[in-house]
Amino acid sequence: MKFIRCRISDVILMEPKMFGDERGYFIETFREDKLKEFLGYKINFCQDNESKSKKGVLRGLHYQLPPFAQTKLVRVIQGKVLDVAVDIRKGSPTFGKYVAVELSGDNKRQLLIPKGFAHGFVTLEDDTIFNYKVDNYYSPECERGIKFDDLEIGIDWNFLKDEIIISDKDKNAPFLKDAEIFDYKKDLYNG
Repeated sequence: MKFIRCRISDVILMEPKMFGDERGYFIETFREDKLKEFLGYKINFCQDNESKSKKGVLRGLHYQLPPFAQTKLVRVIQGKVLDVAVDIRKGSPTFGKYVAVELSGDNKRQLLIPKGFAHGFVTLEDDTIFNYKVDNYYSPECERGIKFDDLEIGIDWNFLKDEIIISDKDKNAPFLKDAEIFDYKKDLYNG
């Protein structure tokens, strides 16, 4: 497994080694020991989630507040997405900046998104199956969102607005300036 720090260094791109022959392929999609060795700490994943979407579906930007904040490890089983992680840690040097990575069933890449980031993706192919591990359970009371087309963030989703299929909840999410977000030091590093 190859670990690559993105332009926001807390977000990690993971590229597994693929072993293939005439029968198909084999990959290790997760190795707790290798991830711990790279990060210097262990992440205890406790829940897996999966979604299936047609082309043009945008899900996000989602996150959960403490005490149910989540680190996510995301990947595409089938199809392709543009996956986005936005730093929403007030006081962070990269606050309001984002990382966008193409994940697909073909490239097998994964993205590790730490607590304090909003996450979203848009599907680039029909029947895209998206999978993610999280290190904390889903809590409806702590669930929050940020508007996907917030100009302050400026994400290029590679789609025209009228081509995107999005839920009313996501369409009506607040802008970053109005959202409940993380305090960089208090919420994430000082308990």
